[in-house]
Amino acid sequence: ETSFGSCDYDITVFDNSEKKDHVVDYGDDSIYIHHGKLDEKKSEILIHYIGMEIIQDESWDLRIFLSKIKEKQDKLFLDFAKNCLIDAIFCCQKTKDSILNSDNFAPCWQKCATCLLASAISTLNNIVPSSHMLNSLRNLKKSSINENVSIINETTGVERATPSLLQRMLKSTQGFSDIVENNNYSKVIQKKYDYFLSNSMLSDCYFYLIYVNKKNFLKLRHSIHQNPDHIHILKVAFDIERDYNLLEQQAVQIQNTCNHIIELLRK
Repeated sequence: ETSFGSCDYDITVFDNSEKKDHVVDYGDDSIYIHHGKLDEKKSEILIHYIGMEIIQDESWDLRIFLSKIKEKQDKLFLDFAKNCLIDAIFCCQKTKDSILNSDNFAPCWQKCATCLLASAISTLNNIVPSSHMLNSLRNLKKSSINENVSIINETTGVERATPSLLQRMLKSTQGFSDIVENNNYSKVIQKKYDYFLSNSMLSDCYFYLIYVNKKNFLKLRHSIHQNPDHIHILKVAFDIERDYNLLEQQAVQIQNTCNHIIELLRK
């Protein structure tokens, strides 16, 4: 089942292969094919298996695997959240360093930091990050951790969302996805964009596009400077901030927020 009409179906084949994830069309629907391992240890992957429905498992190996995940799901959510907070702090530092070095990618690191903070807060509420994460964050119960959602809205730029801007961001996001992933996911991006726009969810669409770009940008984190021309497509895809004083303030704000949440988790 899917939560919204825009959602693609996720199917994971536990074949222990190194094949890339890819999207296939099935009628009017899109199916995202993932390849998994029964000895997977990464919490960022394991949390996506929580609640998974089994299509075929003749050996019962998958059933046993999912049972173990369910038993430790709270620990997995917490581990992933902590990793997101640490990665967000790293991205904030990259933002500040890039500003000092007049690096064009500075705003990209800041956008990634905000998205990672959003993922951390989401998973600390046992919610798996998804394309509808912004809506989930709006509906969280009040707590010392959840009150930091306002920081996400302030540093993402969602208030700038307009139909014309989103149209430009869409094309660049699809282009960057084709460059990095090259797996037909740009069709899924289009489908989700259409859903958000048809339901007047402009802020949600903006956040979703930023989140997709974050995922692909971080895949290139170690080699991004080998392709300086990527900044041209990312300027539009990320809707980057050109005021570097504001950018540095936002990086400090996110960094302080992440450190504050980490301290709360230690209590």
